[in-house]
Amino acid sequence: MNDVLYLVVPCYNEEAVLYETSKRLSAVMEQLTKAGKISSKSRVMFVNDGSKDKTWEIIEALHKQDPVFCGVCLSRNRGHQNALLAGLMTAKEYADIVISLDADLQDDVNAIEKMVDAYHSGYEIVYGVRSCRKKDTFFKKATAKGFYKFMKLLGVDIVFNHADYRLMSKAALDVLAQFEEVNLFLRGIIPLIGFQSTTVTYERDKRFAGESKYPVSKMLAFAFDGITSFSIKPIRMITCLGFLIFLVSLIALIVFVILKYTGFTIGGWTSTVASIWMIGGIQLLCLGVIGEYIGKIYSETKKRPRYIISKIILDKED
Repeated sequence: MNDVLYLVVPCYNEEAVLYETSKRLSAVMEQLTKAGKISSKSRVMFVNDGSKDKTWEIIEALHKQDPVFCGVCLSRNRGHQNALLAGLMTAKEYADIVISLDADLQDDVNAIEKMVDAYHSGYEIVYGVRSCRKKDTFFKKATAKGFYKFMKLLGVDIVFNHADYRLMSKAALDVLAQFEEVNLFLRGIIPLIGFQSTTVTYERDKRFAGESKYPVSKMLAFAFDGITSFSIKPIRMITCLGFLIFLVSLIALIVFVILKYTGFTIGGWTSTVASIWMIGGIQLLCLGVIGEYIGKIYSETKKRPRYIISKIILDKED
């Protein structure tokens, strides 16, 4: 096979794990090349997402030691999804197939060969899917499953237990380039591309070294971005909720009028105050959800670049 494979690895403050990551990925690339499954021009592309540690210096050092490693440096931190997109869009100019994976070695590198085999079987997109979540905490397991189920409920086409470990052909990447939205949620965008796709299961390990770049706050924000980027059902729910509250209020008004004219008056201070606070809270919540959608529209209309590449290190022969 003469297919050129690029592994795209977004990095943010990953100096603690990069040497081990590069060692394992280099071994996989060498194995696939010797087996004749990929071209010798295949590369590992690290994308530096504005790291504050020595991540970029390590990437430059790795490139000098071995041309299989190349790098893309963003001008500032733009977040995982934008860094990943920057790598994908750069790699597609040189590669026939691209596999994206995290730098922390939680994604099993042994699944790379399975993905390549699936591509050679005729699939344009291959999703890496976790076989289980035994190593997750109860909270993370429950929230993750809840998120995927909720997305499905909202009508979003999303692959269950899939993150951003996937293979994409050049044809699929060319279609992805046509999606110009600023608010990126690639897990939801990729299935919209279509093409023949399949899944490869793997067991996700614990982070090899360093700290997680996705604390609970970022995970919740990411999930909310995914929901509001791909479904308007939350706004429809607000409409239904408003209509329901209106009906309840109308019924309550009729009941209060009847009680007044029949002489049955009730003190009702507690219920009155409680209902005011409840309705006020619901209104603020609804305004917040609507504001999220308006904010996304605002971001999209400005058409600002999703990322800016300040430097690329890549062999000239490529």
